Amino acid sequence: MRVPALLERRVATGCLIEPAGSCRTPAADMADLAEVIRTLLAVDVGRDTRVRLCPGLFDVVVTASGLLARSAVALMDAIQDGCGPVIEDPATGWLYWLVRPGSSATWQPHTHAVCLGAPHTIILPSLARSTPPGPYWLRPSASDRLVPVGGLRQALDALRPEPAPHAALAHQLGITTPSPYDNGQGAACA
Repeated sequence: MRVPALLERRVATGCLIEPAGSCRTPAADMADLAEVIRTLLAVDVGRDTRVRLCPGLFDVVVTASGLLARSAVALMDAIQDGCGPVIEDPATGWLYWLVRPGSSATWQPHTHAVCLGAPHTIILPSLARSTPPGPYWLRPSASDRLVPVGGLRQALDALRPEPAPHAALAHQLGITTPSPYDNGQGAACA
């Protein structure tokens, strides 16, 4: 079997990767995928890292992190036979519930929670971090599940964790966050 001359030349020079040319320009979404992979690998090796929320990864529901929110985690443990991934950030007093990607697009305003997706970011703590200081995994990430939005919404309706994050998120992110308190008009920073 004859090896093509181009491949022979690459093997001989030790170069098996050719530079991308106009016909080999990577798809635009591959740059995003590479960034996500590098980020997730950093989390796996013990570093906190900022992740851009993007389609295909996950969205985040933000709630208060007090006793009632912890009761919601316990309720989700019962509903889901172990709650999906939840991050607690003691500095902000919030829980970040990782939910299926695209949830923010269909999320209806809720009195005690806000759902965020792209283009926002979240800090993922190292997978080994299960206590403060800094953000930590209240419920570690399991590879087979995210938090189900329907069950979470029911738990939040029943338990109503305070304080609601709408105004604080609006101020921190410089955005409008819809809240049922304002008929969906949103809380915006001043």
